[in-house]
Amino acid sequence: MSEEINVQESVAEEVTQDAMDNMVTLKKGDTVKGTIVKIEDNQAYVSLGYKYDGIIQLRDLSAVQLENATDAVEIGQEVEVKVVSIDDNKESLILSKKLVDGEKAWDELEQRFESGEVFEVIVADVVKGGLVVDVGVRGFIPASMVERHFVEDFSDYKGRTLRVKVKEIDRENNKVILSAKEVLEAEFEQKKQEVMSSLEVGQELEGTVQRLTPFGAFVDIGGVDGLVHVSELSWQHVAHPKDVVAEGQSVKVKVLKVDPAAGKISLSVKAAQPGPWETAADQFKTGDIVTGTVRRIVSFGAFVEIAPGVEGLVHISQIAHQHIATPYEVLKEGQEVSAKVLDFNAAEKRVSLSIKETEEAPEDLAPSARPERGPRAPRAPKVEDINNPNVSLNSSSMSYSLGERFGDKLSKLK
Repeated sequence: MSEEINVQESVAEEVTQDAMDNMVTLKKGDTVKGTIVKIEDNQAYVSLGYKYDGIIQLRDLSAVQLENATDAVEIGQEVEVKVVSIDDNKESLILSKKLVDGEKAWDELEQRFESGEVFEVIVADVVKGGLVVDVGVRGFIPASMVERHFVEDFSDYKGRTLRVKVKEIDRENNKVILSAKEVLEAEFEQKKQEVMSSLEVGQELEGTVQRLTPFGAFVDIGGVDGLVHVSELSWQHVAHPKDVVAEGQSVKVKVLKVDPAAGKISLSVKAAQPGPWETAADQFKTGDIVTGTVRRIVSFGAFVEIAPGVEGLVHISQIAHQHIATPYEVLKEGQEVSAKVLDFNAAEKRVSLSIKETEEAPEDLAPSARPERGPRAPRAPKVEDINNPNVSLNSSSMSYSLGERFGDKLSKLK
């Protein structure tokens, strides 16, 4: 029995000696590799092969502020850390992952800055003025460098992965400025050139409304935006693009112009739709009585819209049965009227209308026998006829002539 105990003690001594021989020796400032074995109380426990595990506190896990240790590491992950402090008496070993990451990051960031490399980052936090990311050190993306377009609210950007470039780096002041916008701009320009080279004037495409402005709508036609001017959104007058289209809406457009040098694409929604005159050709014919709205009044008449985008002229002589000096006497803009189609020419986009043809003439203006004309005044002889012997002049004509026409001249001759 005593022999067995001696054997066990001998084996235990050998195991202890082997462990001591293989045990890692550490001192403050050392950089070593270890494995995350436990995450508890927002601290990560790291096995380094030392006689007890080291601890990485939450603030030493990352260059950016974290809410949970699990946001930076996970159990089983291999990490490289620096020994911040060590106290064998208290079995306290404090480590920092942030310090090691920072030392490596500056060299790598400077290389990326020089080369213009594009790389991915995860948004760690949204702060006033932009986004914070962990690139080994604290990186900042200003609000103006996040997207190609203005973003009012960045609250949903936390956790997103963005592709960025190093815009500015200052190691002494621990400053790293990144830009996602530059990456997007470069990709957009490349895509635009590819799309523009494939476009043809007159081509019809499906697009999606991206942005609205007072002067028109920008429509995505496959990765690039083209402008639909407000005048090209509809055959009818449009005060503001929001009155006819909305962001995210799918629309059919026609290519009006492509300018690769200026990087501009002009599109039209209305040109991709049947024109109002095409539709009206089957809707109206001469003799029809229609209802319309007075849109414009001019000195010679009024233009009446009888269908969206289709206006006809009511000449001043066709406005009322009685004589009027100006259309304003009986009409006003916005007034609804009935009119008769006198002539309809869709090819020339011309319609002649009459308002008075839809109304009965007043009794005092009804057709009646015209009053007889009185006797004509004698014709005044021509000057050359007075001395012409071949022309016979009666006394009445001579009297009229001499007394009324040439009286003044004869008196002067005397």
